[in-house]
Amino acid sequence: MEREWDGGRPVDVIGTLGVLRRGTGDPAHRVDSPTDEDGGPPTDGGVARGDVARGGGTFWWACATPAGAGTLALSAIGSLVTTRAWGAGASWLLDRAPLLLGEGDDWSELDLSAQPRLADVARRHQGIRLPSTGVVLDSLVPAVLEQRVTGGEAHTAWRGLLRRFGQRAPGPRTDLWVPPGPTELLAVPTWDWHRLGVDARRQRAIRAAATVAARLEQCVSLTPDAALARLQVVPGVGQWTAAETAQRALGHPDAVSVGDYHLADLVVHFFTGRARGTDTEMLDLLAPWAGQRQRIVRLIELSGVRKPKFGPRYAPVDIRRL
Repeated sequence: MEREWDGGRPVDVIGTLGVLRRGTGDPAHRVDSPTDEDGGPPTDGGVARGDVARGGGTFWWACATPAGAGTLALSAIGSLVTTRAWGAGASWLLDRAPLLLGEGDDWSELDLSAQPRLADVARRHQGIRLPSTGVVLDSLVPAVLEQRVTGGEAHTAWRGLLRRFGQRAPGPRTDLWVPPGPTELLAVPTWDWHRLGVDARRQRAIRAAATVAARLEQCVSLTPDAALARLQVVPGVGQWTAAETAQRALGHPDAVSVGDYHLADLVVHFFTGRARGTDTEMLDLLAPWAGQRQRIVRLIELSGVRKPKFGPRYAPVDIRRL
């Protein structure tokens, strides 16, 4: 199935949806660039190669929709987005595509007059919006996997989980996998979680979320604050995990990842030049944009500013060897 959508503004598909990927090897999200820089196979059965080159690339997403498993491919030229979908969830995905690309994410009242650097980033990235997948569990599980471990450890666990307990995605690509649903997650035994490098605490959180998955999916229809509150009722899902989930699944414009290992340092460094900062300092600096703080965080991430690095890199302990 194929459909076109005119966003009425420049649409940056890769820039908007790139935050959904858990590493370049994420089996549920793939990117085709004109040179296939992420190592994935060339587009096969998707948008024509010439369109990919002119539009900046194609983003592929495989997920379990309310209607069943589906695959979505999106590319854009200016404001015109071409979407193609496969599987039982194809119609749902095509209907969701505008919201996925930020149709309801209105940046018109974001006042950046006091921050010329942020205004310049926003001007250079006019096609960026906050995505809204509408699928809560698919965003919550990888967020739980990222608790208290390095990104590399979490991404390895996510890849292993999908390839062992997910299903092949419908459509032309053989490297796309649909993440396991609640039933499959509850069936994963403790020893297989251990082989994936997932400790008991994160296992319990994922099982708890899978047990109430239907209630969590209802967050899509709740107010932003009510959705965050419901997510945090799940044992093992705190403020950071709820915010990471709401940013992707709900397009929450004000959800800030308090407790993140890097974010406070980055925000404080961007605004003050200091190398380190605290969550309290970060929230104070973001306070002028209350209600739109995640948009500011996204612009800071796009600015290219990076916090200074000191000392050796953290050496993770592989729990699979214990």
